[in-house]
Amino acid sequence: MKDFRFWLQFRGGWLLATITAMIAIPAAAQTANFGTLKLSPGFEPAQGMGTGYTGGSYSLSAMSNRDRDKKVCIGFADPNPDHILVLEKDFDSLKILVNSGGDTTLFIKGPDDGTIRCGDDTGKSKDASVSDSQWKKGTYRIWVGIFNAGVKRNYTLTVAQ
Repeated sequence: MKDFRFWLQFRGGWLLATITAMIAIPAAAQTANFGTLKLSPGFEPAQGMGTGYTGGSYSLSAMSNRDRDKKVCIGFADPNPDHILVLEKDFDSLKILVNSGGDTTLFIKGPDDGTIRCGDDTGKSKDASVSDSQWKKGTYRIWVGIFNAGVKRNYTLTVAQ
């Protein structure tokens, strides 16, 4: 009887561990709504382009009020990132911009959870951009937000050297 109880507890523990792992994996993986861009220095312009649409109601400032340069992080997006950007090597500088004809924002997290870059209006355009230096090799999650929650707008995302 003791052996049977031990066996039941052992199996129950494995079952609990398996269920916990299955629940945790999707949250950690966090796939992109609109795909992944993999880039190395010297990439072709077409490789640095993606498309999608805005429309979420999740406040990007809930993830971080300010970025690494103390710029304000604003806008609304889906809780999942819109794009994953994989830099296969370090880049001295990159510019990431949105073209939608609307009032968009950008929230970029990576390659670690503590590095945030945010962007809003670009000159006369209401579309967002982030132009920065020292982009380290790794995975970046990109949210394309909109100034007003729930507004759906198609966009093109461009990563340029």
